[in-house]
Amino acid sequence: MKLAQEIILKPIITEKSMAGAEAKKYTFKVAKDATKIDVARAVEEIYGVEVVKVNTVNVRGKKRRYGRFEGTTPSWKKATVTLSAKSKSIEFFEGMM
Repeated sequence: MKLAQEIILKPIITEKSMAGAEAKKYTFKVAKDATKIDVARAVEEIYGVEVVKVNTVNVRGKKRRYGRFEGTTPSWKKATVTLSAKSKSIEFFEGMM
C-alpha cells in the first residue's frame, strides 16, 4: 500500500478550483494508479478532514510543438474531493483566497 504523500502529488490552484473551495470542494493531482478510496484515505490522513465524495478524471496529454519537433505532455490524473459540511476546511487553500 502506498503512503498518503505518494498518492496526493500536489494541489491544483486555478480560478475554477478556487471557486469550488468555497463549497468545500478541493482539487488535487494524484497518482495515476490511485483509486477513489485511496484518494479519500490519503486526504483524510494528511489534512485531518472528513471526505464525503471523490470524483476522478484521467487528463490526456496534449500535443506540443518544440521548434520543429512535436511531442506530447504527460497524461495525469485529477481528483476533486468534497468534504462534509461539519468538517473543517483545508488551511492551505484558505491562504490562496
